[in-house]
Amino acid sequence: MIREPLIFEISDKGKRAYTLPKLDVPEAKDALAGLPIRPEIPGFPQVSEIEIVRHFTRLSQQNYCVDIGLYPLGSCTMKYNPKINEKVAALPGFTESHPLAPADTVQGDLEVLRLVEDYLCEIAGMDACTLQPAAGAQGELTGMMLIRACHEERGDPRKYVLVPDSAHGTNPSSAHLCGYTVKEVKSNEGGTVDLEDLARQMTGEVAALMVTNPNTLGVFEYDICKIAEIVHAKGGFLYMDGANMNALVGKCRPGDMGVDVLHINLHKTFSTPHGGGGPGSGPVAVKSVLEPYLPVPRVAKKGGAYALDYARPRSIGRVKSFYGNFGVIVKALAYIWSLGPDGLKEIAEVAVLNANYIRRSLDKDYHLKYTTPTLHECVFSDKFQKEFGISNLDIAKRLIDYGVHPPTMSFPLIVHGALMIEPTETESKRDLDQFIDIMKTIAREAKTEPELLKAAPHQTIVRRLDETGAARNPILKWEKSPT
Repeated sequence: MIREPLIFEISDKGKRAYTLPKLDVPEAKDALAGLPIRPEIPGFPQVSEIEIVRHFTRLSQQNYCVDIGLYPLGSCTMKYNPKINEKVAALPGFTESHPLAPADTVQGDLEVLRLVEDYLCEIAGMDACTLQPAAGAQGELTGMMLIRACHEERGDPRKYVLVPDSAHGTNPSSAHLCGYTVKEVKSNEGGTVDLEDLARQMTGEVAALMVTNPNTLGVFEYDICKIAEIVHAKGGFLYMDGANMNALVGKCRPGDMGVDVLHINLHKTFSTPHGGGGPGSGPVAVKSVLEPYLPVPRVAKKGGAYALDYARPRSIGRVKSFYGNFGVIVKALAYIWSLGPDGLKEIAEVAVLNANYIRRSLDKDYHLKYTTPTLHECVFSDKFQKEFGISNLDIAKRLIDYGVHPPTMSFPLIVHGALMIEPTETESKRDLDQFIDIMKTIAREAKTEPELLKAAPHQTIVRRLDETGAARNPILKWEKSPT
């Protein structure tokens, strides 16, 4: 494969991809004086139409996507997005409506929002929901803002938030941004929350416990009801990170376990996987005690018509412009309607089956620190391969040679050299077997040809990179060489 040059490198002065007819009226230069018109951009590439087309087409053919193969990214739920969802979201009635349009002209859009809120409340066992947050991390932040607002209204915002060592990495950041000091709760030998450590740390100064369930090991918190009792006994709230909801949907409801606030990733569990950095949607569902603090506006139905309600004096305010990423919300509704109750239940069943098939197939080739039964994902480590000088990074680079996207690496932190694999319900047994065979091949190569892995990948246009150097000394601006 030939390296595709930057578009700046194929630029030639005087080239352009369009032509305009000559003006048939006098040029009104004076009329443009003083207007904020952008001047010419120095160094802007000048290329022909065919060069533009070929450049971006070649780049697209070098990119990996879920239409090509498996994305085994643990904790990310990168599954196939049905094309019907994209078709529905692209309907003119949705794409051509404006967020500032009067409510009586967008009743269908408002009904979509209300339907998704109601469905998520039913699926999660919660009382109210906002679709405003644009991603999971913003959903976390919104949830913690709701908790703080409630505590403040009661007269004491409290000082601390507890976060298990098996939680998602953004949880501590969300709590910190809300003004809390974060304390870590230890895991027990099974990888779940240590109840004794939780009970010891759960005092009247703790605002909430942020738990990920299933946690980042893929393990369900079997004592979740006891956890809720410990937290509630001290007047705290139980926040649940719902990024791994793909393992639970249709099978059990967080609200029934004592969860007070939950964020759900529509771009994971309910279509629109978030490859390429977006788009995302992180709705937050709450119990009734936190409903008054939800962001404005809320979708309300008054006199048979839908409207956006801003008259909510106890609200934390707006957390995103307008009402969230509408296209993602439409796709989530299409996904829910396409599958129905039985189909949603089957999502979790097949996702758990697939993950455990991989786990059982590879447990002799890759080390499992925790042997507790897992749900939708499994976390191996590179402990067996370390004997031959091979790390999880070497394994990941070698996977690229076989045309497979690497799994999540080095997370969770409680598993050193982690390889975190989540196949989702998307993958067929044929695709799983292919992935398993490749992983077994790499395990053999680590023993017999470790130097092959240390230099991987071998089949890509760009070879082994100095990732540490790139992170510490990023080059963010292209400058043409004088030669």
